[in-house]
Amino acid sequence: MHATAVERAAAALLDLGRPADAVPRLDAHVTGSPWREEGWRLLALALHRSGRTPDALAVLRRARARLAGELGLDPGPGLAGLEARVLRRDPALDLRPADGAEAVWSRAARSWGDAVAPRTRLESSVTLLRSLAMSGAAGLTAAREQRLATVAAAEETGDVVLTARVIGSFDVPSVWTRSDDPAGSARLAAAAERALARLPADAPGPLRARLLTTVAVETRGLPGPRGPAAARAAEELARAAGDPALLASALGARYLHSGDRPGLAARRDALGAEVVGLAERAGLDDALVLGHLVRMQARTALGDLDGAGGHADLLDVLAVAGERPLAAVFTGAWRALRRVVEGAPEEELRAALERVAAAGMPGVAAGLLPLALTCLRVARGVPAAPAGDPGPWGPWIRPPLLLAEGRTDDAAAALRGLPDPPPGLLVEALWVLAGRAALAVGDAALAGRASAALRPAAGELAGGGSGLLTAGPVDATLTALGG
Repeated sequence: MHATAVERAAAALLDLGRPADAVPRLDAHVTGSPWREEGWRLLALALHRSGRTPDALAVLRRARARLAGELGLDPGPGLAGLEARVLRRDPALDLRPADGAEAVWSRAARSWGDAVAPRTRLESSVTLLRSLAMSGAAGLTAAREQRLATVAAAEETGDVVLTARVIGSFDVPSVWTRSDDPAGSARLAAAAERALARLPADAPGPLRARLLTTVAVETRGLPGPRGPAAARAAEELARAAGDPALLASALGARYLHSGDRPGLAARRDALGAEVVGLAERAGLDDALVLGHLVRMQARTALGDLDGAGGHADLLDVLAVAGERPLAAVFTGAWRALRRVVEGAPEEELRAALERVAAAGMPGVAAGLLPLALTCLRVARGVPAAPAGDPGPWGPWIRPPLLLAEGRTDDAAAALRGLPDPPPGLLVEALWVLAGRAALAVGDAALAGRASAALRPAAGELAGGGSGLLTAGPVDATLTALGG
């Protein structure tokens, strides 16, 4: 055990770029444990990386002579291979493991650029952008910007099948029902629609399914039948194709259109469960993250915080293992939400949502903190207070703020003509704000609309489906509205 620990410590020094520090330890080690070939190998490598290549070769020859002279054995592949690489001055020997990965990437990228035809580069670029989008805030922003240019370049070729493959290859899972870039999403949805219209009748079903999935994903959060219809059609084609990855993407699109009215958390939970099952059977890591995120949100909406916590725990493991930092952003915010639901001060939620706002997801971040704090204060029965730019949620946040200032007439005027909330994960929370404000100003018509809309969500936690905020139990608001 001691000998193994010495070798591992020496290997760590080499990984840290400190070969000279490892040499004296390893020199003493091979003297005391001469039959451990790993010790000889590490000593030779440390000497080589310290600029003492002749000494490294001498150590390797000494090890060979001792093994042969006293045991009659040739060196194992580790020692023999190292000696050959030192003799030919292999540059990779001078690299730490992380540097080695970088070197491999650089060589592969150069070879790819030299050998691959332009059309193939377009398809490959989308694969790279897909990985980039899941690498964190900066990568997500860059991928979003470059994807539009890639699709435009594909359309310029005039090859509709190539264009369809390029559009459909960017199947990055999403759990938020509002686009990060509405204008860009509209352009992508339009490009997918153009490709669908031009595809030959005998085009493969999976190719058509990917385009339909793109239409559904890029129209999330918008009213109208096209997005939901595209998601259902994509699911049908995916099931017919028997492709688990294709079906997982289509189900993800279905999920994004499962918030058109309150009370659909159980449906979202069922979709998430199917995605998890598909992912586990087929080894789909990205889909597994998506499925657990969906279930974490849905179980929260259903009031099952322990069940949601189980999914959050699994997500934390997957986020580390798969280098998916954005998943950890959502679980961190969810844990803060749970603490606040259980009585913690709102400052905990504020801090967590500020981290969400810095994660490169404008569709999530816009107005999120003001909405979350307004919902929490309304749920707790305390006056709302300004908390920043309300973004798209201004029409629902403004009446509680006016009421907190004692401006009842202005609040009543703000509520007149208030539209129904847009589809998405926040629909119940927005109806709660509208209904509570309507009660305060005596707007019976709006109170009745809110009560009718919220009734299917009885028993749920308003806004919990977001995993980021809550306006309290729907039942509490229904009781107030009923009174």
